[in-house]
Amino acid sequence: MRIVLTGGVTGGHIYPALAIADKFKAEDPSNEFIYIGSGEPLERDIIPSHGYELVTVDSEWFDRSNPIRLVKTALRTVKGRGQAVRILKNFKPDVVISTGSYVSVPVVLAAAKLGIPLYLHEQNGFPGVSNRLGARYAKTVFLGFESAREYFGDAGNMIYSGNPVRADFSGRSREADRRSLNIPENDLVIMVFGGSLGSETTNHVGEMVAREYAGRDGYTVIWGTGKEYYDSISKRLESEGFIPDNVRISAFIKNMPEILSASDICVSRSGALSTAETTMAGRAAIFIPSPNVTADHQYYNAKAVADAGGAVIVREEEDPYKTADRALGIVKELDIDRDEIRRMEKASLSVAPVNATQIIYDEIMRTYR
Repeated sequence: MRIVLTGGVTGGHIYPALAIADKFKAEDPSNEFIYIGSGEPLERDIIPSHGYELVTVDSEWFDRSNPIRLVKTALRTVKGRGQAVRILKNFKPDVVISTGSYVSVPVVLAAAKLGIPLYLHEQNGFPGVSNRLGARYAKTVFLGFESAREYFGDAGNMIYSGNPVRADFSGRSREADRRSLNIPENDLVIMVFGGSLGSETTNHVGEMVAREYAGRDGYTVIWGTGKEYYDSISKRLESEGFIPDNVRISAFIKNMPEILSASDICVSRSGALSTAETTMAGRAAIFIPSPNVTADHQYYNAKAVADAGGAVIVREEEDPYKTADRALGIVKELDIDRDEIRRMEKASLSVAPVNATQIIYDEIMRTYR
């Protein structure tokens, strides 16, 4: 079977596509894949490193507030569709699988033009423009959250699958991963992560947590700043001489399955991917939903886990230091009550989307011909 994947720019679109691809590869190693993206740095970094060929087409973000920019976007999309048509004709895929974002639009339009079976996955409770546009051409739209269904109007076949997460997030050993990472077995491990690009708010939390536990025996802090913030933060901290051995700071956490497995408390935004990965790992979470998303969907992602008892939600305030102080306060409370962390872990795992890739695989295999 020949499969084209598309969806990109951020890990929230890339990793679900890779999880689906990994499932098809596990079921039949002879399956062939290409991944069509835009060539952004994160795509070039992640996709080839996971063993998939990346090819690129022209695409551009939809800026509907600027008519001139929108015309430019339309022209680039038309150009990208032509490029995608040539790629698809050459590769001759059996199916195209899209996880959304603007980079997917030229590929979706090319698949529709050529009559290639198209499948979409929408990660969020409120679907993006790209997937709403592509739904009219899709054989099936897979939903990460049931709440997305109402926004697709009269789109055809919709199936709730949950969000696909790579298999290596589950069934891991905390002890083995701590040994691999050279983390003391009995440390309280606190991970703070702001997504692939990072966020000012989560970085305030990361710094406050790092300063609280710096140099203290029995604690390890792992802080992913995001690529946009790493240079300025690391240079500032180095200039202060703030380089404690038990605080690990990086731009992007590439080995997330291992890091989540080794952690006790995970502080992050509650995008669809972060939420799904945290629950698949069965880790206690402090979620700080981004207020800058449509329909407040990050809050509802977090609420699904919090309602089960696996997470605490911290609403972002105007003053990021107040938000960070509240998050640190919850970390301190959990440090005092380690049994509560273990209870939260079980609750988190209870809402994990453990069957997502199987549901997607089964439906595509049943219907693509």
